[in-house]
Amino acid sequence: MRIGIDATTVSRHRTGVGNYIVQLVRGLAGQAGDHEFTVFTTAEEVGEFGGLTQVRAIPVALPTRGARLAWEQTCLPRLVRRERLDLLHSPHYTTPMRLPVRSVVTFHDMTFMTHPEWHVASKRVLFPLVMRWSARHATHLIADSHSTRADLIRVLGVPPDRVTAVPLAAGTEYAPAAPEVVAAACRRHGLEVDRYILYIGVLEPRKNIPRLIGAFARIAASLPDVVLAVGGKKGWMYDQVFDQVQRSGLAERVRFLGYVPHADLPALYTGARVFAYPSCHEGFGLPVLEAMRCGAAVVTSNVSSLPEVVGDAALQVDPHDEAALAEALLRLAGEESLRAELGRRARARAAEFSWARCARETLQVYEATA
Repeated sequence: MRIGIDATTVSRHRTGVGNYIVQLVRGLAGQAGDHEFTVFTTAEEVGEFGGLTQVRAIPVALPTRGARLAWEQTCLPRLVRRERLDLLHSPHYTTPMRLPVRSVVTFHDMTFMTHPEWHVASKRVLFPLVMRWSARHATHLIADSHSTRADLIRVLGVPPDRVTAVPLAAGTEYAPAAPEVVAAACRRHGLEVDRYILYIGVLEPRKNIPRLIGAFARIAASLPDVVLAVGGKKGWMYDQVFDQVQRSGLAERVRFLGYVPHADLPALYTGARVFAYPSCHEGFGLPVLEAMRCGAAVVTSNVSSLPEVVGDAALQVDPHDEAALAEALLRLAGEESLRAELGRRARARAAEFSWARCARETLQVYEATA
C-alpha cells in the first residue's frame, strides 16, 4: 500500500501527540514490508522524518497553526489524489471531509466533549463538531488506550468493531541516566539531585497542577530540603497555576522549568525523589511511562487510562483529593525502600510498551482497513 500520514501537528517543542506521530513513523519504517509511507509535515519539521526507509516526507506551507484545519480540508485531499495514496492516517482527531480513499483517525482522548471546561472557547465549539464527523465517516479509529476506546464508544456511539486500542510507548532513550549526567542536568535547571518532586507536562487545566501545588504546601515543612519542580510549556488557562503558588506562599519552593528539552528528560526523571502526575484525565499519559522507564518512583491518578499504564508500579490516588495526594507524596518521599521497590516495578512494567509494538499494531489496522 501507499499510506499517507498527516504529521502537520508536529511542532518544534514536541509534547505527547507530536511524540506519538514521530515515533510511530519511525517504528513503521522499521517494519514496513512492501508498504510505502508519505508523510505530510511542515517545512520546519521535515528533518524529523529524513533518512527513514520507505518514508518520503513532503513539506507543506502552513502560515499559522490556526490554518492547519483549513489546509486539511482543502489541500490535503488534493495531495492524497496527486500522490495516489491507498489510505490516509490522520493521527490528531480530524480527517478531511471529502477524501477519495479509506481513512484511519487516532483519538487521543474525549475531553473536548466530556470536559469542555478544560479547553478554550474556540476548541470547545470546533473540535466536538469535527470529531463527531471524523468518528462517523472514517473507515476505522485508533484509541491510545482501552479507556479512551470505551469513551469513544460511549460518547459517540461508535460500533466497537470500528475502534482499536493501540497503546503508546516511551522510547529506549528513556533509561536511568549516569550519576554525572543527572548532576549536570540538575545544575542546568537549578535543581539538586534527589531533592525535588518532579512534574513534566503541559500547563493546562486537566493536569491538576494547582492541586499538586496545594498538596506540596501541606507537606513542605516535613520535607525542608525538597522543592517542587514543574516542567512544561504554557498551554492554556494556566493562570490558576501561578495564582496557587502565590496563595501557598511557596514561591521559593516551587520551580518552573519551562519547556524541558527531550535530551534532559531522562536525567531529570532519574534524579527526582518522586515523579508526580496527578492528572484528572489522560488518554494515555506518556510522561508517566517515560519516568517509569527511568526507574522513577511515581505518584499518579487512579482515573482514566493511568491505571492501565502503571499497573502495580506506582502509587495511585484520587486526583481530586488533595489530602490523599499529599499523603502519597510524603510517604514516597520519606520511604527509600518503597521508592526502590516501585522503581524496580516501574522499569519492568514500562518494558511491556514499545514503539515497535505500537507501529506493528497500527500497521495491522492499516492492512485490515484497506
